[in-house]
Amino acid sequence: MDLDSTFPPELPTAKPGDALSSLSTPLPVIDEDRLAANILRVQSYMDSHSLKFRPHIKTHKIPALARQQVEAGATGINCQKITEAEIFADAGFQDILITFNILGPEKLARLAALNERISGLKVVADSIVTVTGLSAYFTGRKPLTVLVECDTGAGRCGVQTPDEAAALARGIWASKSLRFGGLMTYPKANGEGAVEYFFIATMGYLAIDGIDCAIRSNGGTPSLFSAHLVPSATEHRAGTYIYNDRSMVRAGHCTLDDCAMHVLATVVSRPTPDRAVLDAGSKALTSDLLGFSDYGLIVEYPDAVITGLSEEHGVVDLSRVDGIRPEIGEKVRIVPNHTCVISNLFDTMTFHRNGVVTRVEEVAARGLVW
Repeated sequence: MDLDSTFPPELPTAKPGDALSSLSTPLPVIDEDRLAANILRVQSYMDSHSLKFRPHIKTHKIPALARQQVEAGATGINCQKITEAEIFADAGFQDILITFNILGPEKLARLAALNERISGLKVVADSIVTVTGLSAYFTGRKPLTVLVECDTGAGRCGVQTPDEAAALARGIWASKSLRFGGLMTYPKANGEGAVEYFFIATMGYLAIDGIDCAIRSNGGTPSLFSAHLVPSATEHRAGTYIYNDRSMVRAGHCTLDDCAMHVLATVVSRPTPDRAVLDAGSKALTSDLLGFSDYGLIVEYPDAVITGLSEEHGVVDLSRVDGIRPEIGEKVRIVPNHTCVISNLFDTMTFHRNGVVTRVEEVAARGLVW
């Protein structure tokens, strides 16, 4: 075989001006107008209630989009892991909150280096073990700001009572190498009353000791437009809202017309009249059901059901589709159940307006999970 400089051939890459219909699939595509409308809608709501807004970048992992969010009025960003935060620090972001317990010398070394680079780094802790590790490692270094993570009903991380929150806050406040920043929670949907109680009670305990609780950070997209029902909160965090997805439609947060992300896929087989097979499997759509019994909504055929995913194939039941059904070679758009996972499956994200590509952005923090 005669090999030359063109082997292996370059993979097809979308370019501004290309029609979506001409692109190779599977491919996530983002509607620019819906994206901008989602950013504006949420920022306008936060501004109207005098709430600071801190977008969670785990949904998109793209510095250019975080910049759009900050330019719209967001104050700082939220990352989940150190390596994500490093990418956004490289892009010039200074006010970064990492909402994850950070343990172990290999992570603490990276955290300390990041703290030296930017002016507004903050992390969270929900145990004396985490606080002790942070305090010891940052001795003799630039002090680190730490918030206490509180479990207000979601059942994930977080201290369990206001008493425990106040006790941990006192430990942070007493450390010479740490700065107590406040409280943080990721509540269950529609849990505003529990969040307000937890914040108020903890602040009351801290006031007795003269400890200021400057930041009270609430979070979540599903009940985002109820954020004003937690008046003691100083900021709200949300990520999924920028794209939205099928789970957010189900939660009543948005409509299908607000979903900026679609996964473009091609019908590659029609083995029977009632079955189609797509080129988008678990490596493109994710097997994360989020409580659904199927794997996404096909925009052009809403009565079709994506019943199963293997790695490269999506199997679609067409038995409920009346009239015209998809043919081999046809391209369809899928509203995914969970957009955040889709972002971590692809190296780039393709943006468009009215079906014409506007830009292609690298998913810069893809795969950065520690």
